[in-house]
Amino acid sequence: MGSHALDHTLQHTTTAGGRTLRSIAEERPALFVFLRHFGCTFCREAVSDLARTRAAIEEHATLVVVHLGSPSEGSVFLGSNGLGDVHHVSDPKARVYEAFGLERGSLRQLFGPAVMKRGIEAGLFGGHGIGLLAGDGTRMPGVFLVHRGEIVRAFVHRDAGERPSYADLAVCPLPSR
Repeated sequence: MGSHALDHTLQHTTTAGGRTLRSIAEERPALFVFLRHFGCTFCREAVSDLARTRAAIEEHATLVVVHLGSPSEGSVFLGSNGLGDVHHVSDPKARVYEAFGLERGSLRQLFGPAVMKRGIEAGLFGGHGIGLLAGDGTRMPGVFLVHRGEIVRAFVHRDAGERPSYADLAVCPLPSR
């Protein structure tokens, strides 16, 4: 993604609380976590991981969740998972996802053998369940550390079942100005 497109997205995208992404990422590094749809086992697992590691993330960055639901659906879903007070962006048309280069997944990325195995592990054994499709079920997730208008670290999922370390991704490799 070009710097102009990133800058435009950061300036013109607001959270449910009315803050622009640019203003959040100017104050300190911001970890943008792009979720899959709320019915997805991996989305539920990701939110659980974020709640569990939130303190470690927030030592280094401000957490911002980008989701495909409406603002109220996002508030309810995040609130029921202990993240009701985090910044979040409703992006049902996936414009912010696309601006960050997150595309729709292929059948293999969404339903390949490794993904299905991880889905069973996370859904059944991990306790995250398997929900109903809620939004664009083909949209891929990702994680981006943004500081002062630049992406300084990125994790783009190769398949829907990948599980990054959010706390590790939140550490900004650049010195503060």
